[in-house]
Amino acid sequence: MNWILGILLLVIAVYFHYKHSQKKRLKNLNILLKKNWGKPKEGEYYNFDLIERYFTNSLNKKIAFHIISDMTENDLDINELFKFIDRTSSKIGQQYLYYKLRTIENKEKLKEFDKLIELFKNDNELRLQSQIVLSQLNSYNSYDLEKLIHNLDIKKPNYTKYLIPLSLTAIISIFLGFFYPIFFLVLIPVFSLNIIFHFKNKDNIYYYVSAVNQLSLALSVSKNLASFPEIRHYFTDFSFIKQIDKIELKTKFIGFEKHLVNEFAALAWYVAELIKIQFNIESIIFYRFIDDIIQKNKSIDTLFQFIGKIDAAISVASVKSGEYQTCQPEFNTKNIISVAEISHPIIKECITNDIELINKSLLLTGSNMSGKTTFIRTIAINSILAQTLHFSFAKEFSLPFYKVYSSIRITDDLLDDTSYYLKEVLTIKELIEASNDPEPCLFVLDEIFKGTNTIERISGGKAILSYLNKGNNFVFVSTHDVELTDLLKDENFELYHFTEKIENNEMFFDHKLKKGKLKTRNAIKILELYDYPDEIIADARKTEKDNFC
Repeated sequence: MNWILGILLLVIAVYFHYKHSQKKRLKNLNILLKKNWGKPKEGEYYNFDLIERYFTNSLNKKIAFHIISDMTENDLDINELFKFIDRTSSKIGQQYLYYKLRTIENKEKLKEFDKLIELFKNDNELRLQSQIVLSQLNSYNSYDLEKLIHNLDIKKPNYTKYLIPLSLTAIISIFLGFFYPIFFLVLIPVFSLNIIFHFKNKDNIYYYVSAVNQLSLALSVSKNLASFPEIRHYFTDFSFIKQIDKIELKTKFIGFEKHLVNEFAALAWYVAELIKIQFNIESIIFYRFIDDIIQKNKSIDTLFQFIGKIDAAISVASVKSGEYQTCQPEFNTKNIISVAEISHPIIKECITNDIELINKSLLLTGSNMSGKTTFIRTIAINSILAQTLHFSFAKEFSLPFYKVYSSIRITDDLLDDTSYYLKEVLTIKELIEASNDPEPCLFVLDEIFKGTNTIERISGGKAILSYLNKGNNFVFVSTHDVELTDLLKDENFELYHFTEKIENNEMFFDHKLKKGKLKTRNAIKILELYDYPDEIIADARKTEKDNFC
C-alpha cells in the first residue's frame, strides 16, 4: 500500500514540477518578447533552403501581379533584407514572410494586410498572446508542414490492393482459431507478408511524420489564435479548421512514433508495431490519410497562410515600432516617383536622400565609392517593400504600382562556359522583353555593358536605356560613363550625381544626391592616396590629359 502512495506522490510532484517549469518558461518568454520588440533578431541561423520552400513551391504565385526574380533577389540582397525585417515567432511565419517579401499581389490585399499590421502594432496584449501561441511552431520541424501542401507525390504501390484482404485474413484466422486452433498457423505467412509491406512503407512515413506532427500542432495553434475575438473579427472564414479537424485522429496516429521519448514508450511502440504489422493498420491508415490530405490540400494551405499572415504582420509591426523611420507608401497613377529621406535599412547610419521624378527616369553618375549603386538599390528595395509589406524606410514615398527588374550583380558562368558579356546580354534581354508589359516597370541597372569596349558600351547602353524608358516605365541607371549624360539628357532622363571631397590627402563622401552632371573623377586620385608609385600616377594623368580632356 505504501508503494502505491509513494508512486502517487511522485506523479503529483512531477506534475507540479512540469506546471511550474511551464509557467516559468512562459514568463521568461514574455519578458524576452517585450525586450526584443522593435529590434532585429540576434544569433538567428537562417537556412534559406528551408525558408524559401513555400515561396518556391507555391502555386499562388501564378496569380500574383509580379514575382521578384532570383536575379533581383541576388542584385538587391533580398535575403539580407529579410534577416533584418524577420521578427517572426514561428517557422511557418518565417516561410510566409519570405513569400510575401518576394510576391507583389495587389493593392486590395496590401490594404487588408496593413489592417492586420496596425492591429498588432496598437494592441500589445493581443500581440504578446499571439507570439506566445506562435512560438509553439518555432522548431526546425515546423518547416516541414509545407511538404503536405506541395510535395504529396506518393504513388500507391501495387501491393496496396493486398493490404485489406490480408488484414481481413488475419482477423478471420484469429476468430476461427478459438474454435479450430490450426487456423492460428495462418497468421505466420500473413505476418511474414505484412512485415515486408509494413517496412517498405516506412520510408514514406518517416519522410512525412514530422510534417504530420506539425499539422496537428498547427491546427492547435490555429484554434488558439482563432479564439481571440480581435482575430476572429479580421478573419471571417474558419471553415479550414473544421476540415482539418476531420482528419485529426489519423494525424495523431501517423505521428505517434515522433512522440516516443523513453523506454516505456518504446516498449509500448514495440507491442503496437506487432499489432500494426499483423493487421496492416499503419499502411492502410497512411494511404487513406494521404488521400485525405490531397482532398484537404487547400484547407491546409489556408491554415498555413492564416498562421503565416498573423506572424508576418506582427513582424512588420515590430519593424515599424523600431528606431528606423518608416512610412506608409502612397500609390499614384500619375507616373511619379517622389521620396523624402529614403534610406537603406541594412546600412548603418545610412545617409537619407530625396528625389522627385515626374514622367522621367534617372541617370546617376558618381565617383567610385560615392554611393550611386547603393542609392538605386535603396529605391528598388523600398519599392518592393512598399508593394509587398506596405511600408518603406522613408519619411514619404509616392510611387506607381509597378514591377521591379534589375541588372546589377552579373558574373560569368564558368560551368556553363558563359562569358560576362554574354551573361549580361541575356540578362538585359529579359528586361527588354519585360518592358513590353502593359503594366509599368522599374528597371534598375548598374554599369550597363561593362563587359565590353568603351565605344560599343556607350552606344549599346544608350540604345537600350532609351528603349527601356518608354510608356510608364522608370529606368534608374548608375554609370561611370559620363558620355551617356549628353546622349540621354534629351531622352527623358533626369541627371543626378554623387561626388566627394578631398582634404589633407583623405577622401570624404557625403553620400548626398545632387542634381546635374558629374564634373569630377577620382579613380587616379584613389591610386595616389593608396601610395601607388609616382611614375604610374604621372603616366596616368598624362594619358588622361592627352586623350580625354
